[in-house]
Amino acid sequence: MSIVNIRTYLEKSLLINDTDWNFFTARLQFRKVKKRTKLLEIGEIEEYISFIDKGIIRFFIPKEDKDKEITFGFCFSNEFVSAYDSFLTQSPTLYELETLTDVEMWSMSYADLQEVYQKTSIGNTLGRISSERLFLIKSKREQSLLNETAEERYLKLFDERPKLIKEIPLKYIASYIGVTAQALSRIRRRIT
Repeated sequence: MSIVNIRTYLEKSLLINDTDWNFFTARLQFRKVKKRTKLLEIGEIEEYISFIDKGIIRFFIPKEDKDKEITFGFCFSNEFVSAYDSFLTQSPTLYELETLTDVEMWSMSYADLQEVYQKTSIGNTLGRISSERLFLIKSKREQSLLNETAEERYLKLFDERPKLIKEIPLKYIASYIGVTAQALSRIRRRIT
């Protein structure tokens, strides 16, 4: 577990003085979560924004028939994860978050983040950068669904995360790119 990864990630966009860093890190809580653990269920309010040190988390809409669940996002190591709309509004979520692997992450509560915003010189910039990155991920996903074929979406996911994609069950990848598991099998056969 390394809190240094968060600083390295953040300092790509802003310089953090040691006083602000110490204030920020004092509010982080390290969490280890086992594979296949639900982090958030429909109707719950997201209490945390977290930085994944290790592991994979998926965003999905559950269905009674598990084969019809809709996976619409993944977060990987060195990324922030949150049901961000629920976190921002402190209202119940309409989807769920689940670990696909064992996960190690650093989490900050909504109340603690508000304090970081108010009491540090980097607070507002940090909030803006996090919001912008989460928005860009969402926007990129929406544009991908509108402009790319399922095969292009699969190849892009495979190019961006070649090692990690092996840890994601194919049914979740199929749902994520908007096809059935059978269609994904055909795509994979064509590619190889």
